[in-house]
Amino acid sequence: MCGIVGAVAQRDVDLILLEGLRRLEYRGYDSAGIAIIMDNVINRIRSVGKVAELDKRVTNEGLKGQLGIAHTRWATHGEPTENNAHPHICNKHVAVVHNGIIENYESLKKEQLEKGFRFTSDTDTEVIAHQIEYYLTQGDDLLAAVKKTTGDIEGAYAIGAIVTDEPDHLVCARKGSPLVIGIGLGENFIASDVQALLPVTQNFIYLDNGDIADITREKVTIFDVDDAVVGREVKRSELSASEVGKGNFKHYMLKEIYEQPKAITDTLEGRIISGAVPENILGPKAGELLNKINSVQIIACGTSFHAGLIAKYWFESIAGIRCDIEVASEYRYRKHVVSDGCLFVTISQSGETADTLAALMMAKDLGYIGSLAICNVPESSLIRESDLSLMTRAGPEIGVASTKAFTTQLIALMLLVIVLGKQKKLSESQEQQLCHALQTIPGITENVLDLDSEIEAFAEMISEKSHALFLGRGIEYPVALEGALKLKEISYIHAEAYPAGELKHGPLALVDADMPVIAVAPNDELLEKLKSNLEEVRARGGELFVFADEETMLDAADGAKVIGIPRVDDALSPIIYTVPLQLLAYHTAVMKGTDVDQPRNLAKSVTVE
Repeated sequence: MCGIVGAVAQRDVDLILLEGLRRLEYRGYDSAGIAIIMDNVINRIRSVGKVAELDKRVTNEGLKGQLGIAHTRWATHGEPTENNAHPHICNKHVAVVHNGIIENYESLKKEQLEKGFRFTSDTDTEVIAHQIEYYLTQGDDLLAAVKKTTGDIEGAYAIGAIVTDEPDHLVCARKGSPLVIGIGLGENFIASDVQALLPVTQNFIYLDNGDIADITREKVTIFDVDDAVVGREVKRSELSASEVGKGNFKHYMLKEIYEQPKAITDTLEGRIISGAVPENILGPKAGELLNKINSVQIIACGTSFHAGLIAKYWFESIAGIRCDIEVASEYRYRKHVVSDGCLFVTISQSGETADTLAALMMAKDLGYIGSLAICNVPESSLIRESDLSLMTRAGPEIGVASTKAFTTQLIALMLLVIVLGKQKKLSESQEQQLCHALQTIPGITENVLDLDSEIEAFAEMISEKSHALFLGRGIEYPVALEGALKLKEISYIHAEAYPAGELKHGPLALVDADMPVIAVAPNDELLEKLKSNLEEVRARGGELFVFADEETMLDAADGAKVIGIPRVDDALSPIIYTVPLQLLAYHTAVMKGTDVDQPRNLAKSVTVE
């Protein structure tokens, strides 16, 4: 959600900034802009739409200079117009880019209007530029002005600021929204995440909450929340610029679907030893906590929430541990009763999801025995703020619709279930059976991907519909929820998911020839009940699309279309049955001509409320 890039260098930075913006497109945006200082003048270009349009205008106008900032904006305050696009400039003197939301912008705006400042946008960000300019006119330099401004504003922010009379100077600040500093040779950079800067550096400083950084070509000085100069470790990213490309695939999403066997293998690597999962995969503090854990509270958003719903079944049926799960944005705004020995578990691909982070900070004061994060980004805020962590190893996920991050979250959650289950009721033989089953998942996933052409044929029949209903029973209900989410977010087809047993409680009224019904049917103890539910659909003329265990003998007949899915251990079936639903959504979206990787109105990382 929104993206920042900035650079101070001994070379022109226009191409660096534009490439950085292109690498941040996955975050979601509706406008883009760039500001570069040259000869003590701020030159700014902004445009609505894609970075490619901005690139054309920058090239045509020959925008050059060695100090600049750039931004992709996802509209919050104010419509997606050129005037509302970042960077924002005050008095042709200071330029600012900002991610986040300034909660007290209305009162600041009133004060600034009284001081004679003129507003040219509807955004909350413009008050930052004016406030910095106010302190500059009082004799402060850029660093001091930014420090004082961050004391005046309330809310979440990542800020980058430049000023005309300090042409080799970039100042940034971070609270809530992520921001990294890229370290080069005779040049330094800022960005919302490391992927934006991989073509120019692999060395990064990850700013803590409350940090303000004073950046020149040769030096980075960081001040913490108490205004003390601090050292932050420079870390080398293992990612390469090529890893975030599409390769030979048409879309990032398809590439990431096909990367799942490797991502799952990587997430399992070194975590199963002689048929067992060692407790140290959770970190050095795990041992002192494990035998004290009596229950689990999971907090997540979106796709990660669906992973948590599946884990609830696992914790209670396999580990014998009570598990509650709640959407982070709801958890934050109600009273809580915390039971003794409850572990607080957060799930997030980016580790920067604003609501999940805020819930974690709130939980620290509620009496949980400890916190554990399941995340894909080792340097993220969520990992740094949690007592324990279990990293997924999905690699960069660029497509807005999460695929490999979801399946690797499920792998990580099962590993956690096994570790905790051994403290309760999970036997050694059961652990060995689960570990063996986990090790078969990459190969079974490969076999499901081989069904791509059959799934594409399903998509062709669904692509002309306006609505779809997804069904699943038991642990497959969250899989149905995830399938419906994928279809709606990238194809814009309205889709809902229900437990199949709830058909007669309302959804059956919607079933007709124009409402495709998509069902997942593994060969488990609920299969016969699911078959009865499907008969109810078929009897009412509904068009059925079923992903069924190839051993179920579920036939394609009487309007039902069936694709056989390879046999998988019942407990792990959600991982496998998710994959065909991802492919179904992908092919449907392609046939409808939507923007698969950057669906309208959506952002990859939701870093504001």
